[in-house]
Amino acid sequence: MAERAWATAGKKNSPNRKSPGRERLTGVALIVLSLMWAVLSYLAFTVWVPGQQERYEHYRAAEPCPAQATPQEVAAKHCLTTWHFTVTKAESTFTGKVTVYEATLKDKGDDSWQRVVRFSDSGPLFDNLHRGDDVTATGWLRDIVVLSKDGVRQNTSDAPRDEHQVNAALGVLVALLAAQSLVFGAVRLARPTAYAPFVWEPYGRWLTFASICVGVGVGAASVWLGIPWWAVLVTVPLVVCAVMVRLLRRQRLAAVSSAKLRRPRWHQDSRVSSR
Repeated sequence: MAERAWATAGKKNSPNRKSPGRERLTGVALIVLSLMWAVLSYLAFTVWVPGQQERYEHYRAAEPCPAQATPQEVAAKHCLTTWHFTVTKAESTFTGKVTVYEATLKDKGDDSWQRVVRFSDSGPLFDNLHRGDDVTATGWLRDIVVLSKDGVRQNTSDAPRDEHQVNAALGVLVALLAAQSLVFGAVRLARPTAYAPFVWEPYGRWLTFASICVGVGVGAASVWLGIPWWAVLVTVPLVVCAVMVRLLRRQRLAAVSSAKLRRPRWHQDSRVSSR
């Protein structure tokens, strides 16, 4: 009885009451959705992550541009340029989720030219920027990647970083969502009237939110701890599996306890009298 309760847990709307044709149509939609997730995951690992890594390596290998280099030479060599600006405004704005640090710069020789650069945090330079300060900017591929003043340097948000853990974690997350959609859809096609426990409530919901939370959490933690991005490929699925095993175990124990509470009174009395 407990096994039956656990197997049918989460079926608020019994699949047997629904039209097989409707469930097969839902299965087809889930499979199409899984193909979309799979394409995004493929692009993440074949285009996005390699592209970001290649961009970072080119940035690390870039050298200062020769003196009097023409714009064509700068573009061809992908070298580092040096610009001199004056700060017109430096302010931080809290958007409700994160704080945005922005500095507005103007060209010393052209007051009409202005540019806004952003930083991911307030130190070590941003807190010391004030209106009228003269700063030196390092440019690469038309982006300002570093700002410095009096020997203090800080990377801007446009500077390439060797932080591909989040990108890899998102790629794995999308792959897990693709696998989940494929399995749930295939089961509906094969068994349109009895596809439990491959249902949204609670197993599908648990698996989806576990994948999202673990993917984002592991990606952020890997950046903070400096874990190689390729380690995320193994870490995210393992943690998701561990979370799901724990949730399923808790669900099964709860179903067993519920089944014991629903046991007929006469059965309990017979056990007591037999003693």
